[in-house]
Amino acid sequence: MTDVELVNVFTHLGQGGNPCPVVVDALKLSAAEMQSVAQQFGHESGFVLPSPRLDADYVFRFWVPRHEMEMCGHATIGALWALAIKGRLPGKQVRIETRSGTVTGYVDHADSADPSVEISQPVGKVVDLSRADEEDVLSTLKLSRRDLLDLPIQNAVTSRVKTLIPVKGVRELNAMVPNPSAIEACCERIGSTGLYPYAIDHQGERRFEARQFPKSSGYPEDAATGIAAAALSFGLLKNELIEPNSARITIMQGRAMGALSEIRVRLGFAGERPVGCLLGGSITRAEPRVLRL
Repeated sequence: MTDVELVNVFTHLGQGGNPCPVVVDALKLSAAEMQSVAQQFGHESGFVLPSPRLDADYVFRFWVPRHEMEMCGHATIGALWALAIKGRLPGKQVRIETRSGTVTGYVDHADSADPSVEISQPVGKVVDLSRADEEDVLSTLKLSRRDLLDLPIQNAVTSRVKTLIPVKGVRELNAMVPNPSAIEACCERIGSTGLYPYAIDHQGERRFEARQFPKSSGYPEDAATGIAAAALSFGLLKNELIEPNSARITIMQGRAMGALSEIRVRLGFAGERPVGCLLGGSITRAEPRVLRL
């Protein structure tokens, strides 16, 4: 018997968000049992284990129905939130080992029933695609250059590579129909873990909208993807769509799925040099479940 907390991460006005199963006591679970949880729920799932190292508080592992992932932003935030409301955190700052590296979580307990959670991500790397790879992406999404802003298609990464596609408008963005098998093949060719088309919603308010078509997760689209939003924020900075400061960037996602979600990113700077970001959002709790594995 395994207790599973189901949380919705990156909700907007209490709705939407990305459903995330979390197991806060996963030490006795095998890899196959972790994958079974993800398969039974059909969502990215997070698993909390004690860390064998003195310089970390926990080890987090992440699974989608088809495979294990190195890092998952919303599952990290959801797991920290679940630990916080159970009184299981050592303090306001938590060090977490993941397969993509160490992440720091910052938890504000001002509201004990709904703690605020942000996690760190390293500085993003953003690289323009070659013309051939751009054409590959456009063909996969059945777009032409006329459908895009006058900006490059880029691969961007904080923890996992995402492909940023600058679509002209929110309406055009949400009219796109993904072809999962074509997207998987395209991502394999261009070295990406997902296509992340985005559009400007309100540039002055630093608000953008995006969709995530994952390479190979076992479902065609994500309602909210924190790691992609973090990567996009560095793309927005490189493309001069935002001013170089730490004001909040808001990424809306999931509208086309009927699950509008809100992801919040704050870039960090040392002088004028970006050094990383903090990723956060609102969380709601669903009913806990017990699985028989």
